[in-house]
Amino acid sequence: MHVDLLYSIAGVLVGLLVGMTGVGGGSLMTPILVLIFSFHPATAVGTDLLYASATKLVGTGVHGWRGTVDWKVVRRLATGSVPATLITLAALSIAKMKAEDVGFVITKLLGVALVLTGVMTIFRKRIVERLSGRFERYDDRRIAWLTVLLGVLLGALVTLTSVGAGALGMTALLVLYPRFPVARLVGSDIAHAVPLTLIAGLGHLALGSVNLSLLVSLLIGSVPGIIVGSLIATRISDRALTPILAVTLAVVGARLVA
Repeated sequence: MHVDLLYSIAGVLVGLLVGMTGVGGGSLMTPILVLIFSFHPATAVGTDLLYASATKLVGTGVHGWRGTVDWKVVRRLATGSVPATLITLAALSIAKMKAEDVGFVITKLLGVALVLTGVMTIFRKRIVERLSGRFERYDDRRIAWLTVLLGVLLGALVTLTSVGAGALGMTALLVLYPRFPVARLVGSDIAHAVPLTLIAGLGHLALGSVNLSLLVSLLIGSVPGIIVGSLIATRISDRALTPILAVTLAVVGARLVA
């Protein structure tokens, strides 16, 4: 298996940004693979999903050890996302058997997801403040169903684009569970992303849309990058860096949609 140093360097850079800002790796890595390294969109998405499952597993271990995972929320999300992921994979399999190139559709959906991610990253606080009061009056049963529906949306979106479980999912959780500590929701969001990205990634692997050499190269760079980024996060103001990243994601997304 060949390890490409250039891909590892990309992994380091993405890992650093994820560690410093918390912006999802899929939002950064997938467009890099498509636009800069010219990988087929399906290959970029499939490889990034397995890449994300490995990194999220480490994050889940940390949050689980600290007790900042609400497994009830995770189960609700997974109840919706796992079936949606399997159905989406089945649709991709049928399209492939019919020799249909889904790259165009994936590219457009990726662009939309990136634009939404950029918007959510910039305006998350305002969105949460405006909407959380409405959902605070809902009973637990209704919140549970809305969480399952959120899982359905994330399952389909992440399987097709590898984007959405971070900024979009986290914003929705903050709206649905305004009384929960933020750290608890972050941990739950990361824990839910593990089975979601793993199942979706294995599905893409079965469909032949995963580049294993690329995956290893990215992990070699991203793991130390995330560690270093996390260590220096307190020394860099995210008030400046996060908006820049958000605008970049929105611009890249708009380019993919155009």
